[in-house]
Amino acid sequence: MGASAFLKSVDFRAFAVNVKTIAPTQKLYQSGHAIWWYREPSIIDTFMEAYDFTGKTVVPFATSGGSPIGGSRENIQALAPGAKVAEGKRFAANASGRELADWASEWL
Repeated sequence: MGASAFLKSVDFRAFAVNVKTIAPTQKLYQSGHAIWWYREPSIIDTFMEAYDFTGKTVVPFATSGGSPIGGSRENIQALAPGAKVAEGKRFAANASGRELADWASEWL
């Protein structure tokens, strides 16, 4: 399974969940997004601004056909000042589902 198929298989309805009800039990949030002009899309900014991530670890990851992850880490850190934002990783658009899963398992 390629990265595009992997992302299509994810249930993004999680954005409809009230994060305040799960935040107290979560230690790690992974911020999966595309790269738009060397940064995360604005919807990620809106999400990060909407909740308190104090004491949480946020691990950005992205898929892109060629753009680097750019300033995503710094942008997300500014939006979640109480969180630890890890360096994160950019995957090629054709990355396999196994590659994504192996990387994600390092953070669990």
